Amino acid sequence: MIIVVGSINLDLIANVDRLPAPGETVRGSNFTTAPGGKGANQALAAARAGAAVRMVGAVGKDSFANDALALLKTGGVDLSGVGQSFASTGTALILVGADGENVIAVVPGANDSVVPGDISKAFLKKGDVVLLQHEIPLQAVEAALDAAVAAGAVSVLNTAPFRAEASSFLGKADYAVANETEFDLYGEVLALSGRDRPARMRDYARKTGRAIVVTLGGDGVLAATPNDFLAVPALKITPVDTVGAGDTFCGYFGAGLSSGLSLEQALVRAAAAGSLACLKPGAQPAIPLVKDVEAALAAGR
Repeated sequence: MIIVVGSINLDLIANVDRLPAPGETVRGSNFTTAPGGKGANQALAAARAGAAVRMVGAVGKDSFANDALALLKTGGVDLSGVGQSFASTGTALILVGADGENVIAVVPGANDSVVPGDISKAFLKKGDVVLLQHEIPLQAVEAALDAAVAAGAVSVLNTAPFRAEASSFLGKADYAVANETEFDLYGEVLALSGRDRPARMRDYARKTGRAIVVTLGGDGVLAATPNDFLAVPALKITPVDTVGAGDTFCGYFGAGLSSGLSLEQALVRAAAAGSLACLKPGAQPAIPLVKDVEAALAAGR
């Protein structure tokens, strides 16, 4: 089973011709709401990849809560580990430019009420895959990593958003997943050696004994383990909206590992899913179904 411990948000999305400069007001062309949050996005992606998924997190007792959970419910995700908080349901305010790029401000709300004690709701067991991110308190993230080790589960830590203090426990994750900017920032904090990013990735894998996966957007994915280095291309697409592409990658990656795929096979499948997620607006609404990912891979072959 996939266990996702993480954030649950409602995304408030405005489309603009171009992203505003600091202090500038631009006119929007469209406004929508959609379920989001890195944890919930990854949970839905894993479910659409065909995995059984349990979500551990929190929402508020407000009108946003049902909307934030709607697609997880219809996707068959087990929500027994989702609690209610007196804080507001988490929100993300997203501006999307005509070129598909975005800027995001996140208000954690109820996500900040997730505590280490909530990890007991995960009911972790040997062979489970645990997906984690940095949109809940880091004490809970580290507690989940420790619980995964104790249970014999596999842990996948998406290092977004960048939080320097998380560098102290990144090496506990079996697989750390970062985009190129995040990895470069963590590389500085961790004093990784090497003249380029692949060399620093190899240094991370050598020092921790674990794997590091770095997503490069349209340029694909790199991965380093203590014994190997992999490069996987992305699908050739024209992006409409990149929101949620990284979360789609993580959900499909975790599902691939859970189903017994090799690291390279899991990366190829996840990279294709992440690319397809850029073809529709929004985070969760854009996550592709497994049949669409398999069709895209078959067409590529």
